[in-house]
Amino acid sequence: MNNTAVISILCADHPGLIAEVSGRLFDLGVNLGDATFAVLGGGAEFTLVAKLPSGLGFAEIEQELKSLKLLKDAKLSVAPFAYRETHDEQAMITHRVEITGDDSPGLIARLSEALPKFGANIVRLNSESIPSESGARFLLRMALSVPAGKEASCMATVANTASQLNLKCQWQQVIR
Repeated sequence: MNNTAVISILCADHPGLIAEVSGRLFDLGVNLGDATFAVLGGGAEFTLVAKLPSGLGFAEIEQELKSLKLLKDAKLSVAPFAYRETHDEQAMITHRVEITGDDSPGLIARLSEALPKFGANIVRLNSESIPSESGARFLLRMALSVPAGKEASCMATVANTASQLNLKCQWQQVIR
């Protein structure tokens, strides 16, 4: 039996949500791997990879989580995780990029289309529409994995693409 699960939770955002979920999983003997959490409007999305202890099934984990008060109205699933549990090199973050400016349709599409020709991979992405005096402002943060030797041309392309869209682009290399 596969004892590695992906747990996905979509619910209303509340302070203490991560603590309550991770605490319950710890109490059950579940070992957490990769996890991601984001506030989405008034909601929250929490997804994680988890190693289940022997004898504890997916349905039992789901039932335990659904019993939590903060998750009473959550969309929740616990399913087998069919992928590798660890990252390969394409998930090693080498650069962090922040792009800001006036919001307009297609921003994420245009910016992400610039990356594949360099073999660059988006490891994390967060975008927000931020109210401002001039209307909605756009904030995009990406953590990228850019292959060695392609960093300068890839980052120049990202900055040029942002500039063509009248956006400000800042980036930094991650030092390991």
